[in-house]
Amino acid sequence: MRPAIRRPDMRRAVVLLPNGFTLGNLFFGVFAIVSATRGDFVWAGWCVVLGGVMDALDGRVARMTRTGTPFGVELDSLVDAISFGVAPALIMYFAVLNRDGWAWLFCFIFIACAVMRLARFNIEQGGRAKTHFHGLPSPAAGMTLATYYWFSQTNLYTETMVSGWPWHTMLPGVMLVLSLLMISHVLYPAPPTISFRSVKSIIGSVLFVAVVVGVLSRPRAFAFPVLVVYVAYGLLKTFFLGLLDRLPSGDPLFDAEDEEEDAELEARPIELAEHPVGERRWNPRGRRAGDRPAPFTQQQTNEGGE
Repeated sequence: MRPAIRRPDMRRAVVLLPNGFTLGNLFFGVFAIVSATRGDFVWAGWCVVLGGVMDALDGRVARMTRTGTPFGVELDSLVDAISFGVAPALIMYFAVLNRDGWAWLFCFIFIACAVMRLARFNIEQGGRAKTHFHGLPSPAAGMTLATYYWFSQTNLYTETMVSGWPWHTMLPGVMLVLSLLMISHVLYPAPPTISFRSVKSIIGSVLFVAVVVGVLSRPRAFAFPVLVVYVAYGLLKTFFLGLLDRLPSGDPLFDAEDEEEDAELEARPIELAEHPVGERRWNPRGRRAGDRPAPFTQQQTNEGGE
């Protein structure tokens, strides 16, 4: 007889899927660093943006398939430190900051704040569905730096008053502001999921789709301004809510619906249909329906306890 062909372990394949997206993020992060050292800042920016797409997919896939693990959370943070900390800082250094001897310190500050932000994220929010981020997300900060060179090569930059601004003096300050926002207590909204349950979710879905269409149609002219607006939105919203004493007093960081769904799954009682096929079911008196009482043995006690 031929040996039976083992079926592929689909569960293991599903578990490895989110980590595959995470490693794809790492690939683009390393490629962004290589491209920056070669002077190809356009492709370096694309690599950071594509890394952001991979980073968004790994978390969503893990939650959809319920295969999130502590290993995946730690791996994601280590990869994000490279793709959205080291890579954008080096892009900015080779493109703008390498004219001064101590300008690399701004890169160090940015990378250090990105690493601290990711460490805090693991403690507070790692592996859970979020409605807000505690501090500026490192992908948003990294993509803001990585897409500046795109914007500097567009007509919107060269043919307007923006080109006259002292960018070489401003960009170190921009890096410092982004660094401090990553480790701040400013709340930033998470990208919304496409939903039509309420007016708020409909508005959020429409704005999200409009931004995605704009970035895909004109990425060089659209990506950097949109990211700057996102950075300013969270900062100004938190500032004005603080002035009005209307900052949320509860826990606004997590998706309540997602947590309620998890609680329902954990509290759901096990039904008889969920027992493996062929397993013997015993009534409370320790016998099967229609059988005579069996003698009491230690072996039955151990099996019943398991």
